Amino acid sequence: MTAPDNRTVLRLAFWGMPLSLGVMGLKMLAWWVTDSVALLSDGLESTVNVIAAVIAYVMIGYAAKPADATHPFGHHKAEYFSAVIEGVLIVVAALLIIWEAVPEMMAPSMLDAPALGLAINFGAGVINAAWAYLLIRAGRRHRSPALSADGHHIVSDVVTSAGVLVGLLLALATGYAILDPLLAVVVAGNILWQGWKVISRSIDGLMDRAVPAQEEEAIKRAIADNAEGSLGVHDLKTRQAGPATFVDFHMVVPEAMPVGEAHDICDRIEDAIRVVQPGARIAIHVEPEGEKAHGVRVKTTAPRG
Repeated sequence: MTAPDNRTVLRLAFWGMPLSLGVMGLKMLAWWVTDSVALLSDGLESTVNVIAAVIAYVMIGYAAKPADATHPFGHHKAEYFSAVIEGVLIVVAALLIIWEAVPEMMAPSMLDAPALGLAINFGAGVINAAWAYLLIRAGRRHRSPALSADGHHIVSDVVTSAGVLVGLLLALATGYAILDPLLAVVVAGNILWQGWKVISRSIDGLMDRAVPAQEEEAIKRAIADNAEGSLGVHDLKTRQAGPATFVDFHMVVPEAMPVGEAHDICDRIEDAIRVVQPGARIAIHVEPEGEKAHGVRVKTTAPRG
């Protein structure tokens, strides 16, 4: 990730804090005027958004720190910790919702000032939808797990808000007050599922997952198209750490090839890889022709001459 990318991600993370706080305030206001446990459940999920936004901002700032003596490969994985913590908080919010909804099911009551409360909640949902779209798009573009996790969580919040509005309108139309707490339990189930997905994606990232197959194919093509002069490459390995991509492979060259010429080939390959993977960290191990090669070879163009 380049310096401008870092600044953009950090700026988005910063503005996520006051925005999530404002949305939470609107949702809690909607609950206060209606006394709806379903709207309370929606507000509690937004409370998690506020905490998650603060954690994301801190972790993104830490992840942007340059490599140092104790972390020579950088601090990129800090963003995954932010995403894991957010997933755990989502699960906690779901359990709190169930805690509030179950007693209400025993003695359900109709809403107070439903039109005002639902209008306030709808406005909060529209704000969340626009913000979630922006975060997910930015998270993909800048390869930020923290922004992506925050965006996907807010999407679940938007779905929750829409479900709550539809359910409460049904409760008002039918007169069945028990639909309010029942809807809160359904909302909690959806939130639990979203929390599990956020946690599992983040743990997968912490386990040094390879780049997606399409991106790996692009890396292979970049190598094959620019490895002229070498005899082939093997043991290609890739991994992602937050916004950073690491590429590692061995390149076989004729035994008599001068070091300078082999270095030129490496430079050409690195430049090509960075076209398809901007900012990639690349390690190429040059081997003389007599070395035994292991692993799967990547096809390269034939050497000239």
